[in-house]
Amino acid sequence: MTRVLADERTGSAPSDRPEPVPSGTRTAAWVLAGASVAVLAVLIAGPPVLRDPLGLAGSLTGMAAVGYGTFRVAIPADRAPWRLMCVAAVLFLAGLVTRAVVPGAAVSPPTTAALVPDAFVVPGYLVTASAFAGLLNRRRANRDDPAWVDAVLVGVASMFLAWTFLVEPSLDQTGLPVIRLANSFFPVIDVVLIVLVAQLALAGGVRAPALWLLILGAVSLFTGDFLYAVRDGGLAGVPLAYINALFTSAYLLFGAATLHPSMRTLTEPQPIVVQPLSKARTVLIGLVLLIPAIVMSVGPAGGLLGTVVRTVLCALLVLAVLFRVVRSNNSRVRAEDAIRRRATHDALTDLPNRELLTDTVAAWGDRAVAEGHEISLLFLDLDRFKLVNDHWGHGVGDELLCAVAGRLSAHVRGHDLVCRIGGDEFVVALAGPSNEVLAEAAAGRVLDLFARPFPLSVGDVVVSASIGVASAASSTEALELIRDADTAMYQAKATGRNRYARFDTEMRDEVRDRTTLEQALRGALERGELYATYQPIIDLKTGELDGFETLMRWQHPTLGAVSPLRFIPIAEETGLIVGAGAWLLREAAAQLAIWRAAGPPRLHISVNVSVRQLRDRQLVGIVRDVLAETGLPPEALWLEITESGVMEDLETALATLDALRALGVTLAVDDFGTGYSSLSYLNRLPVGIVKLDRSFVSDVGAHGANESIVRAVLAMARALDLRVVAEGVETAVQRDWLRDQGCDLVQGWLYGKPLPASDIAIG
Repeated sequence: MTRVLADERTGSAPSDRPEPVPSGTRTAAWVLAGASVAVLAVLIAGPPVLRDPLGLAGSLTGMAAVGYGTFRVAIPADRAPWRLMCVAAVLFLAGLVTRAVVPGAAVSPPTTAALVPDAFVVPGYLVTASAFAGLLNRRRANRDDPAWVDAVLVGVASMFLAWTFLVEPSLDQTGLPVIRLANSFFPVIDVVLIVLVAQLALAGGVRAPALWLLILGAVSLFTGDFLYAVRDGGLAGVPLAYINALFTSAYLLFGAATLHPSMRTLTEPQPIVVQPLSKARTVLIGLVLLIPAIVMSVGPAGGLLGTVVRTVLCALLVLAVLFRVVRSNNSRVRAEDAIRRRATHDALTDLPNRELLTDTVAAWGDRAVAEGHEISLLFLDLDRFKLVNDHWGHGVGDELLCAVAGRLSAHVRGHDLVCRIGGDEFVVALAGPSNEVLAEAAAGRVLDLFARPFPLSVGDVVVSASIGVASAASSTEALELIRDADTAMYQAKATGRNRYARFDTEMRDEVRDRTTLEQALRGALERGELYATYQPIIDLKTGELDGFETLMRWQHPTLGAVSPLRFIPIAEETGLIVGAGAWLLREAAAQLAIWRAAGPPRLHISVNVSVRQLRDRQLVGIVRDVLAETGLPPEALWLEITESGVMEDLETALATLDALRALGVTLAVDDFGTGYSSLSYLNRLPVGIVKLDRSFVSDVGAHGANESIVRAVLAMARALDLRVVAEGVETAVQRDWLRDQGCDLVQGWLYGKPLPASDIAIG
């Protein structure tokens, strides 16, 4: 299936896949190239007796090479231009044979018999030009490239010179005007071939050997035709052997180009690099215009036909230059438009970006006062978008972003603005009558859009969004409004995701306080402001101390004691928890080693591991090093994880947990009952301890509503051979009820609050 899809995307059938290049073709190509030079030398300076058989053999060899390269080397889907080269070779061969067998066809000055081979050779040139044009059409990926216009300029100027100095003098001679006209065709078509080959060379990309061989072949052909026109026009005495030598060399070079494996690149689109107009090209364009003007001014006056032809060619030159100027200007304008669009639109989704959003909101604000409107922003952030990238890859993540962009754009009003301002964040900007219900209704409709799955290449993918809503009149700055909507979006995430929250000023104060707290937290570990506290964990059956849970605390010099409920989430979001968590792990393990040496040898220490730490590949190595440094038995170290933290990236978490369990440490599920609480998930985790959340313990022993839940958790733990720790035990009633139900361990203020190690006596 994958291969078929690949064929569809490339627009080719399975049979058009590139076949391996036959072995030996590269060597054969260079042999033919060398033979073209040798044949040229022998035909010009060698014994006359060898000229005819060697010329015929060289021509036949070159034509055979064209045929072989077309059907064995060329890619099947790109053979059309090369097939035309084969047709041209057949026509040239027919012209060569008829010139040799038809009496008087090869004499000079020409007779009417010369028209017989010309009947084959003239179409051969036309087919060759079509073949070169086909190669150029496939190779030139960017039709905005000015190189082809410059090539046309050179071609028109060359035609002007060829007409003036070759064609017109030949036509002015008396006798056989049809033959003169036919012979005048060859310099003109050669100019066309040179123009086409020059464009192939200027079309960018790889300068392959096959391209240079084609160029040399075209130059050899052009030189031979030029000398032929001079000879038949009676303008100079040129030996026929020279002309035949050049033609034979051209056939061999064309055959070598077709055999060389790089001929495949001549039909592949090549990237165009449009560069500033160089001095050399500027001089060339100037000469192209100047030389015909000088010839028209100082040259001898010709007949009416000559004057008309030269005038038309000069007019074509002027029009070509004008076309180049206009095209260059239009290309520049399009490039500037593209640059402006790239600056104001997202490259992936083509939605407006933050810059255009800011400008639009500012422009709306200028009109809002007069119209009595307000501006509202819906700030969207996709929930758990990272899981999509981690599970399916960033390609599917980009698909999802484009699908979200398309769905949002299709379901807003025509004058609303949908923007992507970065990552998985989108903004919908609205302007309308001052009515907060309008923005909130729009937010509700957007949430409904995410209720339907997004069809992607991997199947249907469901994703939700958290939305922040902020509205303001014209006096509010655009960036401030975006910031307020962003703040409200974080509030929506904090309250459960897949919902919207409207901004109020209290949120701004919370953001300011959070920013202050975050800045203070950075460097707190290095300044010695973080410290560890330890809360005892008691064995219910014996009433003896079983171990401690280590809890991180923060004492700031000006903020005072900062609640972990405030700074732990910030540390988690910013990644500071990774370094702080590693420090706490080492601190707790070292303290346990001291206690075990001085008191009960079977004590354990329990340390919380955050979501960020679970994703950190260094965690397993850190735990291994801590065990080695302290000499603790692995089972004495308990690592506590939360259900929700594991489920954010289950596969990565499982890999880390399995590696930790392989070290021998004990794994515990913290705050059980507040997350997914699924038996199937719990059964997959390599844990030995379940910690029952304090919210379920608070009313046990007093016929509370949670007693049945606690009984169920205890029964499930026994079935899975897990031990249970009940958190938040504060009364003897709770303790006794839990003991009666078979709970293993407890912790809470009934036994002691978290204290620094210096305040705890062991032994």
